[in-house]
Amino acid sequence: MKRIIMVGAVAALFLQGCAWVSLTPEGERARVLSAASAQSCNKVGMTTSTTRSHLVGFRRKRSNVQEELLALARNSAPSLGGDAVVPLGEPQNGRQSFDVYRCM
Repeated sequence: MKRIIMVGAVAALFLQGCAWVSLTPEGERARVLSAASAQSCNKVGMTTSTTRSHLVGFRRKRSNVQEELLALARNSAPSLGGDAVVPLGEPQNGRQSFDVYRCM
């Protein structure tokens, strides 16, 4: 039993470094801006990204979670007619909202 728990713990630590979300070709063209940088753009909507903040009972690295949330937001921007996203606050429990803008 101890061996199973140890293997599970090691696997969970290894998987914490993995990013599960990839940018789509459309998402690669969407930028992440600050609210000040988006002032000259037109707001076209809002999106909320969600990913796992814990894996097998362990908290994932904050940077990995944030990277995935940004990728999900960038991937969804083109479907709303946007080419940029602005984070609204900090991620909370694997969830973050973004305003979507059209700047070009």
